[in-house]
Amino acid sequence: MLEIPYDELRVVETRSRDLWHPRGVEPARPDADAPHLADVVPSVLAAMGVPGFEARIAWPGPVRGACVLLIDGLGAELLAAHAADAPVLTSMADAAGDRKLHVGFPSTTAAGLAAIGTGHRSGEHGFVGYSFRVPEARPEFDVINALRWRPHPWGPDLRDRVVPEQIQPLPTTFERAGAAGFEVSVVSGAEHAASGLTRAILRGGRYVGVHALGDLAAGVVAAVAGSGFCYGYHADLDLVGHLHGPGSPGWRMQLRQVDRLVESVVEALPSECLLTVVADHGMVAVDPAATVDIDECEPLRSGVVAVGGEARARHVYTAPGADDDVLAAWRATLADAAWVMSRDEAIAAGWFGPHVRDDVRWRIGDVVAAARDSAALLRRHAEPMESALVGHHGSLTSAEQYVPLLSAIG
Repeated sequence: MLEIPYDELRVVETRSRDLWHPRGVEPARPDADAPHLADVVPSVLAAMGVPGFEARIAWPGPVRGACVLLIDGLGAELLAAHAADAPVLTSMADAAGDRKLHVGFPSTTAAGLAAIGTGHRSGEHGFVGYSFRVPEARPEFDVINALRWRPHPWGPDLRDRVVPEQIQPLPTTFERAGAAGFEVSVVSGAEHAASGLTRAILRGGRYVGVHALGDLAAGVVAAVAGSGFCYGYHADLDLVGHLHGPGSPGWRMQLRQVDRLVESVVEALPSECLLTVVADHGMVAVDPAATVDIDECEPLRSGVVAVGGEARARHVYTAPGADDDVLAAWRATLADAAWVMSRDEAIAAGWFGPHVRDDVRWRIGDVVAAARDSAALLRRHAEPMESALVGHHGSLTSAEQYVPLLSAIG
C-alpha cells in the first residue's frame, strides 16, 4: 500500500507474460477455476470451524488459531526470481507445490485488501481501483483515492461525507467471524487504524496498531496463540518496489527482512496454529520508453471529464455522448500499450469477477485501459509523484496477477 505525499486467461509469452490473449479482438475471460485471493480468508475460517464459511482452498489441520499475513507487493514471479533472498518463503513455496493465487483486476492494494476483508471480488466489494468515481459523492467530489479517502489527486479528508461503511456495505469476513463468537484481530500499521479504507473493508476485528516488523510478528503470534483469527499486513516491500523497482538492491534487502519476519512467526507458532502468507499483487518495472502521458496527449483527453485508477489500470470517465469516440481514440492511440475496453466489454469479459453490483457498475470507467508488457499510462501533471515511480502494478500480466499461497502449521 503506497501512500505518497500529494498524496488472455491463457498464458502467453511476452516480456512479462500476459494473462490475456495478446492483441486479440475477442475480450479476454478469466479462468473461473483459478483460486482467487478472495477465497483465502473464508477458507481459513472454515478450517477453524467458523460457521457460514466455505472451504474454497484446502489447509492442513486441525486448526485452532490462524493468521493470514499479507505482504504487499510480493508477486509469485518476483519471489521465484529472488529465491536466494528469501529461503524461508521459498521453502514454504516448495512444500506447497508452488501454489499460487490470482488476484483479479485491478491488481492493486485497495482491491486486494478488500478481497481479503470481504471474501468477494472487485465487482462485488466495489473497490474497482486505486482511485475511482463514486457517483454517490458527486457533484461535489468526482474521483476519490481509496487508500487516502480523499479526492484524487488531492483534497480534504472525506470520511464524514463519503461514509466508508456505505461505500462498502457488505459484512466483512471479520464481522461475520466475530458474530459467530470467534476472536478476530487486525494487526497492521497504527496509522491506518481509523482510516476510511480500514472502516470500509477491515472492520469487525480488534485493531492492533504496530510500528515495525518486531511488533507485527509479536502481534500475530499473540493473536493466534489465543485460538483466534488474525489478519496481518506489511507494507514496505511494495513501497521500496515503487520507489526503486522490484528486484532492485533495496527491494532485495527488504525481501530479506520480510523472510526473517515470516521465519520469526513460523518459529513461534503454537501447536495447531496456521500461518498463511499471501500478497495483494505483484509488480513490474516500467520501461520509460513505453510510457504515455495522458495529460500531454490530446487524443486521450478529448471527451474525457475524469481519469481514475493508476498508471497500469485506468478508468476513463467520458462526457455525455462521447463514449464511443473516447473508446475509439484510446484504442487507436494505445494499440500497442494497453488493452482498452468499454465498461460493458470489461464486465462481460469478467475483469471484475462473475458478478458486478448495480451500484458498483457506475464506479467503473466508461472506458477501461489495462497496460500491456511494461507500459504505463502516466499523468505527469495531475499525478507527478506517482508518475515518477519506478515500479507499478494494477494490470493483467502474470507478474502482477499471481501471488504466492504459502502456509505453515505449528
